[in-house]
Amino acid sequence: MTRPILALGALAALAASAVAVRRTLILTTVDGDSMEPALRSGDRVLIRRTRRVRRGQVTLLRSDSHDLLLLKRAVAVPGDHLAKEWADVDVQRIADTTVPPDAIVVVGDNRPKSWDSRHFGHVGKDRVVGVLLTRVSTVS
Repeated sequence: MTRPILALGALAALAASAVAVRRTLILTTVDGDSMEPALRSGDRVLIRRTRRVRRGQVTLLRSDSHDLLLLKRAVAVPGDHLAKEWADVDVQRIADTTVPPDAIVVVGDNRPKSWDSRHFGHVGKDRVVGVLLTRVSTVS
């Protein structure tokens, strides 16, 4: 009688672990070339759910409309000052400001092909889904 009870316990522990992993990690596919050369369209990446972002980390965030997920690099975090020279083109709304405590600034690595903070300003931390943990597979 002990074996069925142990098997049931192991199964329950496995199910609980699967739920915990799903709440912590996201496997997604890169779509687009805004993060080249670091990430290419078709690459599979593992994202760790968190709202804590450090400068330089690749972040997964929701767009304003929440129907689109974006992968971008965090270039400024709360308290960082963005000098006027920071702007590539039209970022007048955030240039020469300090990043607020509840926001970050994100930019794609492939700037000519990236829709990012240069276009839509600061990103609220409530829109951050997580940060890149690792690339799982790459397209050849």
